[in-house]
Order: sequence, then C-alpha cells, then structure tokens
Amino acid sequence: MTKWAGKYVIGLTGNIGTGKSVVRRMLEHLGAYGIDADALSHRAIAKGAPGYQPILSAFGSWILMPDGEIDRVKLGRLVFNDPDALVTLERIIHPLVNQAVGFLAKRASQKVIVIEAIKLLESALVANCDSVWVTYASPQIQIARLVQKRHMTDADARQRIAAQPPQEEKIAAATVVIRNELDFEDTWRQVSNAWQKFIPEDLQAAPAPAQEARPAARLQGQISVRRGRPRDSEEIAAIFNRLSKNGTQLTRDDIMAAFGEKAFLVLQTGNQTAGVMGWQVENLVARATDIYIDPAVPAEQAISAFIKEMERSSRDLQCEASLVFVPKELATLDSVWQSLGYEPREASSLGVQAWQEAAEETKVANTVLFFKQLRQDRVLRPI
Repeated sequence: MTKWAGKYVIGLTGNIGTGKSVVRRMLEHLGAYGIDADALSHRAIAKGAPGYQPILSAFGSWILMPDGEIDRVKLGRLVFNDPDALVTLERIIHPLVNQAVGFLAKRASQKVIVIEAIKLLESALVANCDSVWVTYASPQIQIARLVQKRHMTDADARQRIAAQPPQEEKIAAATVVIRNELDFEDTWRQVSNAWQKFIPEDLQAAPAPAQEARPAARLQGQISVRRGRPRDSEEIAAIFNRLSKNGTQLTRDDIMAAFGEKAFLVLQTGNQTAGVMGWQVENLVARATDIYIDPAVPAEQAISAFIKEMERSSRDLQCEASLVFVPKELATLDSVWQSLGYEPREASSLGVQAWQEAAEETKVANTVLFFKQLRQDRVLRPI
C-alpha cells in the first residue's frame, strides 16, 4: 500500500497522444483526485520557483525569454538532442515534482489519487502507486491527434513518437491498459469497469469529492445547482441548444466528448433546467467557460449559485486561483462580481506563470476574464 496512509494511488502513464489526460479526467469524474506531474514540472522551473536558479546554473541564461521566464521550447530542444542534458534536467526537476505530488496527495480529502506522468515508470513516483494504468493508441491515431490537437506537422509528430520508448514497455508494467482508440463512451466504459474491479470497495463507497456528491447549492429555495454527469449528456446538449445564440447545435456525443476535458454544472429552478456552465480544474487553476442562463432567471442569483458551487469544489481540489470567462452581457453586473470577490483582469496581469498560461490557453472570444485568488499557500514556491 502507498506511503500516504489511507490513500489508494493510481499511477497513470502512456506515450504522447494516447489520451492520458482524458483518462485522468474520467477518473476524477468517478471521485479520484488528479495530479498532473508533467504540469508540476513546468511549475518547478517558473521564475521564482525552486528549480529556476538551478536550471540557469546548469544551462545558462540564453534559455530565458525577455520576461525572465525559462523558454521551455529552447530547453526542450536542448535536452531532446542531448541525453546528458536530459539527465541533468531530470535530476533537478524530479525531486521537486515528487515533493509537490506528496504535498498534494497528503492534503487531498479524496481517498483515491491518480498521478499522471509520462515518465512515471522511470521516476520514484511509481514506488508510491498501488496500480499502474497505461493508455494505448495506435501510432496512426497518435499522429492524427498530435497534428489536429497540438498543431504539429506530420514530420514533427512522427519524430516525437519515435523518440519515446515503445508502448509495449509500458504495457508490460501495467495493471490496467486503457485502449483509447474509439469514442469517449468506449473509453469511459473501460475506465469505469477498471475502477469497479481494482479500486477497493470501501473506497468506491466513500463520499465522492465535493463537486460530485454535495447537495445542490440553493438560493431562495428555488434555484439550485447540481453536477452534471456523463449520463446527463443529452439533457446538457438540449440546454446548450436552447440557450446558445451562436446557432451551433450540439449532440449528446458532443457533450460526451467534452466530458473528457471538463465538467458541467446544471442550474435548475424547481424541476426545470435553466442554465449550464462548463468548468475544469487543470494545474491547480479553476477555469469556468460556457455560461448560459435562461433569461427568465435572475442573472444575479444564477451567477452567484454557479460561482459558489464551483468555488466549493475548486477549494476541495486545492485550487490556487479561479478564472471565469464571462459573456459581455453578464460582465456588466459589477455588484455581483464584486460581492463574489472577482475583478476583471488581463491574462498578462495575473503575475503567476501558471495562472497566465491557463488564462491564455482557455481564452474565449467575446468574453471578459474575471479573476479571484482562492488560496495563499501556492505549490512550488521557493524553498
């Protein structure tokens, strides 16, 4: 059993383009606390973080960008072509990431932890895992995903895939293999079945994380917010189609696929659905998008219900900051946002690299970014 008392730890790995993050989010929907070790490695070398100065001492200031942050592309090109440089980099980063993972795992209220790491089997983290789950996809599917989703050239995608160890090596060490090659439902079925088979029954029966199990937040006895689940995909698609003004019609399959990236909060008045908000937690940053509210519902009450429920869940997931991308017609409700502790900001003004990157990656057209810091004790501050 893991060194973290009372916790069951899943180590999740797989080569590039095989869908590790999708499977991690599925496990989070089932009640696990997810840790992205690769994202923590980026945090470890950010300006002001404990790995920053050792990296500069090892590789020189030529890898810096004008703002003083380390250019991860330059650093990646260097270590990608120099095995000795890669070893030096890993000796700096891995202890810091292991420290951060341990801190998050111990502090998590959830009893099942999933650690996503592309080099899980090569790191000390694997010793803390009760089971190892490996995602698999054929090389053709890997290439297609890297070209379509990461905008790589075909040649670059093939080079990245060829540079990694054969998938069979990871499969040989696996407790569970998830073949992520068909649609979301097929992958969800595999993950759900493995969860039932390998996670101890008493942990499956334990209360799920706050965002899954908490009773609906209520305002004035009428408005409530509940967590949408994959089985609600048809209902959520219908809400989007009824309230969206962009003319796009979503299907149940579209929402099922979206569950691989985010969660949904559903607003209700009595037994009627009256709104939906998509949100996700990635790299300890909560990000809310896709806010749709029925015009018949007081917008102030709906926003407050959505945000308070999202924040309760986000704090349970140890989030440091909350980013809300607000449609312009809702951004004018100054008193509501002020009462909730949010302020309009530009991504460049957020100060912390991980927060800025989250804002830039998530940016939604025709919205205003509202920001709130949720906790002061950030992970990977200077030691």
